Amino acid sequence: QVQLVESGGGLVQAGGSLRLSCAASGRTFSRYAMGWFRQAPGQEREFVAAIDWRGIGTAYADVVKGRITLSRDSARNTVYLQMDTLRAEDTAIYFCTAGRTWPQPVDYWGQGTQVTVSS
Repeated sequence: QVQLVESGGGLVQAGGSLRLSCAASGRTFSRYAMGWFRQAPGQEREFVAAIDWRGIGTAYADVVKGRITLSRDSARNTVYLQMDTLRAEDTAIYFCTAGRTWPQPVDYWGQGTQVTVSS
């Protein structure tokens, strides 16, 4: 079992930056790919980014490429989603995920953290 806890969400102005963190518990953390999804009000949940279990391979949704960087620190069982040049349309609840499927690991989900970008 893997438990995921997100942090770092908040309110930021358009053009600003935020860094989300996802702390994982469970002995098998290092075996899983990690990812982020988001869901805006009235919208479907969508894939944002993922990083493989080695921390080498990454995948990004086209809408965030060049603005978001995902990294993982296996020693701390944590992944980080650095978001820059934020836009109002990035406003959503962001969910951390873990799993064995690639590039969208979806076996385990966190509770989510709210990101609000004001224009």
